[in-house]
Amino acid sequence: MRKPTDIACFPLYWRPGRVAFLDDDPDYLEMLAEVMPEDWAVSLFEQPAAFIRSLQQEPPLESTDEWQHRRMLERWRDGATLIPQLVEYWRQDGQARYARHNVCVVDYSMPAMNGIEALDELVQWSGHRVLLTGRADEQIAVRAFNRGIIDQYIPKQSPDITERLISCVRELRALTSERLQQTWRNTLSWTQLQLMRDTSVAGALRAALDQRGCVEHFVIGDPFGVLALDAEGRSWWLQLETPRRLEELAQLAQEIGFDAQTQNDIRAGRCVLDAELTLGLGRSRRQAERHPAQRLDCGPELYGACIPLSEAWCPGAASAYRSYLDRARLLRG
Repeated sequence: MRKPTDIACFPLYWRPGRVAFLDDDPDYLEMLAEVMPEDWAVSLFEQPAAFIRSLQQEPPLESTDEWQHRRMLERWRDGATLIPQLVEYWRQDGQARYARHNVCVVDYSMPAMNGIEALDELVQWSGHRVLLTGRADEQIAVRAFNRGIIDQYIPKQSPDITERLISCVRELRALTSERLQQTWRNTLSWTQLQLMRDTSVAGALRAALDQRGCVEHFVIGDPFGVLALDAEGRSWWLQLETPRRLEELAQLAQEIGFDAQTQNDIRAGRCVLDAELTLGLGRSRRQAERHPAQRLDCGPELYGACIPLSEAWCPGAASAYRSYLDRARLLRG
């Protein structure tokens, strides 16, 4: 399976996208829709022309989105803080980004146009591609895989086709745009980027975000942490601290006037101050508050505190993935 350059094990930016299915058999399409996980938005296409037309509309939208990400980074370099920009990005975009497809699953054997021919039409579309094949199509699929036309192929006659397909699509959905990875790595120091490359750190961060139902996130280095959006449109800040930073926070706590117990708790990683978050939201550092923290379950010594942002810093229902799923989980092209 082809994968993008290993910029980071934990994606620096990730959002859910739609999964498109193309098959000339409507009953098979309905079966696929029924067995896919409920938190996936899917599109069903019986005609290659409709499938091609729909996905060909997306590259300009992706280019515009990438430009918005680069523009936020340019403003940050000019002195603007990132977190308000990211929340405003979510608020302004609404749910449009969820409507774009990031994976497609295409049947090879169709009367009007075979699956490879259909995928060949998607020259600019950057999503991931899975080919469903018959018994006689395996060599064709291997050649398509070697040419980079598809990411994976799965024989339709496989007894475990449902499990294999869900597993394959889940892995591809977890990947993110390499261009956006390159964009957001520019906010991270070398040490921070190395932490994001650690597989145990990636697992710990996924667990922390999954526990709170988060579906989309940015990793930033200034301040260091993960700004995440849950399925209901609430914003969360996962503050990340190294032992060295904990000592600096303890000294800041002393300067601000926190008691000795708080300073010791910070040094031990039992709590943190949200000082940089407070600054990033336009308030004084002296308004910083303490939050419970714990060491993350990973190899490097890294501590985290998951902090819910106030309603003013949440894009709300207009950007909620849950309401998008309720309204448009299944589309028929």
